[in-house]
Amino acid sequence: MSPAMTITTEDIKTKLEAIQERQYRNGVKHLCENGISKIPTKYVLPESDRPGSYKGKPNVGNVNLKLPVIDFAELQGPNRSQVLQSLAIACEQYGFFQVVNHGIPIEVTSDMIDTSTRFFELPFEERSKYMSSDMKSPVRYGTSFNQNVDKVYCWRDFLKLICNPITDVVHHWPSSPMDFRTLAATYAKDTKYLSLMLTEAILESLGLCGTTKNKIPEDDEIMKLFEDGSHLMVVNCYPPCPEPDLTLGMPPHSDYGFLTLLLQDEVEGLQIQYQDKWVTVEPITNSFVVNVGDHLEIFSNGRYKSVVHRVLVNSAKHRISVASLHSIPFKCTVSPSPKLVDEDNPRRYKDADFASFLEYISSCEHKRKNFLESRKLT
Repeated sequence: MSPAMTITTEDIKTKLEAIQERQYRNGVKHLCENGISKIPTKYVLPESDRPGSYKGKPNVGNVNLKLPVIDFAELQGPNRSQVLQSLAIACEQYGFFQVVNHGIPIEVTSDMIDTSTRFFELPFEERSKYMSSDMKSPVRYGTSFNQNVDKVYCWRDFLKLICNPITDVVHHWPSSPMDFRTLAATYAKDTKYLSLMLTEAILESLGLCGTTKNKIPEDDEIMKLFEDGSHLMVVNCYPPCPEPDLTLGMPPHSDYGFLTLLLQDEVEGLQIQYQDKWVTVEPITNSFVVNVGDHLEIFSNGRYKSVVHRVLVNSAKHRISVASLHSIPFKCTVSPSPKLVDEDNPRRYKDADFASFLEYISSCEHKRKNFLESRKLT
């Protein structure tokens, strides 16, 4: 055999690693379908980043947290001013709250969980039709958090759907299950409306949007931005994990955008960073978990907090969640509101836009609040 034809041990190792990498990029659902009893090394976090630790130290207890509850029906009634005060406290102190009596029929939310579950139960060949590295694609199936730069993968597959304008993108969405497009479009429209009502309330709680009786043209201009704004829906699948103590469903991160509405099934998994420990959010039946995004923290000039959160996995139960991320249009720039900047509270953030966010996450491994930290002036 000529020297040029010689195959070394290193060559074989490189080829095996390439094969493994392709398998990992096919997602954890595909791994589970092929049967595994231990998670591959690619998914094993450094000890300091594992679920049982907080900033490299053992986490203090396994604490559950009841988030502030906002009754949407009360928000629309005579007690609006009191509910707005509760909303402001929730955004300042927790960065998260739960919304009940939101008006979206339980059939709409349960159908969304059901059709999403059935999508991830499709054969891999069907799911893989939607794999794409284009972050602007109207539909994208993938795994981990950002598989192009993640050194360690997380135990999660996802389906991302751009939802606005829905009439222009829905025909790109999965055609299987047969009812997926219809049910997901109904769900997207309902959550869009709910997000607009919550956004208006949040702006009012900041003193930036008058009450229905005291509206000014500027208020309508602000709301028009959100009506025409970006809407990204992310369906998350967390299969049972044989070694849940070694990995995470999603790493610590904050959400890019203004508001995120999260629909969960009954399986716990969401944790937020609160008072120097990780705490598990207790699900409330027929509610949405809502959290402040990076855009809202910037827009409020730091008054409302975009809080770091992560997702645990378990060895017994499959978990599905649907996150709806809402903000202003992709082409627009987010800045601190001039009304919230003065001598006592100077401007704390640089401008941010979607292009700068894409550039940031494409060039580095996403951890905690790195993008938001990169926008801070002090």
